Amino acid sequence: MANIIKLSEAAALQVKDMMKQAEEEDAYLRVAIKGGGCSGLSYGMGFEHELGDTDKIEEHHGIQVIVDKQDADILNGTEIDYKQSLMGGGFTIENPNAIASCGCGSSFRTATKAGTPENC
Repeated sequence: MANIIKLSEAAALQVKDMMKQAEEEDAYLRVAIKGGGCSGLSYGMGFEHELGDTDKIEEHHGIQVIVDKQDADILNGTEIDYKQSLMGGGFTIENPNAIASCGCGSSFRTATKAGTPENC
């Protein structure tokens, strides 16, 4: 089965650095979808030590990434990168399934999933 997401090498290096700083080097990186934001859905990323029954595990540049199967359709084809600029750095998420997103870029909806929009 093909990978659900694509984690760039720059993003993987940033995640490794964050894992080291947080002393979480043995953790998985969870990429998830949750309700909220002004467009209805938002992304979540965090460190986790336990695999759930419905988790799919992928490896990207030495990072063990987990995605719950219920989020797989929404995240399928999503590219996560890390960009550095004069204003600092940050993760960028390009999701081909998003049909609308808010101005801040952290909230979106798909053709089949509206989520739970909130006021910005």
